[in-house]
Amino acid sequence: MSGLVNALVIVAVVAVVIARQFRARAIDTDRRWWLLPVVLAVVALSEPGILDAHDRVESAALLTAELVIGLATGVGWGLTTRLWTAPDGTVWTESTKASIAVWAVGIALRAGVFALGAALGLHQESSALMLGLAGTLLLRGGILAWRAHSYGSARRLAPAYGGDNPSAWKERV
Repeated sequence: MSGLVNALVIVAVVAVVIARQFRARAIDTDRRWWLLPVVLAVVALSEPGILDAHDRVESAALLTAELVIGLATGVGWGLTTRLWTAPDGTVWTESTKASIAVWAVGIALRAGVFALGAALGLHQESSALMLGLAGTLLLRGGILAWRAHSYGSARRLAPAYGGDNPSAWKERV
């Protein structure tokens, strides 16, 4: 795939994910939450040139930084997402203002990594960004499935971060 097609795929995935994250929706823990991240990772890894051929060490360091940022963003996003159990036992999810902050920090750090690569004169492909996004979505989905399963089965409130107030129907963040 060309860089333009990769960029369009990344923009489309991010737009869908951001649009869906601020709407309350039921979580189906049996769903294949891992499928989209795996597809993104396969597409990213199938692209030639994920590392700069002339500066492999520096390029690998930037790719590693991108992956660490992506994984940290996924963990932060998964932990700052509000979960609650409806009276019928269905677990619902909705992102919080803290989730917006996690996204903003993640985007700023990714922009910093890109700027560093440009300053070093490294050739950077969009496949590194796609791989980082795959890591973000994979960890976020895994954390939400784990939280939904562990708290939903007990019909308890799943806190977004800190504290536990099982008497509340929907947590306040």
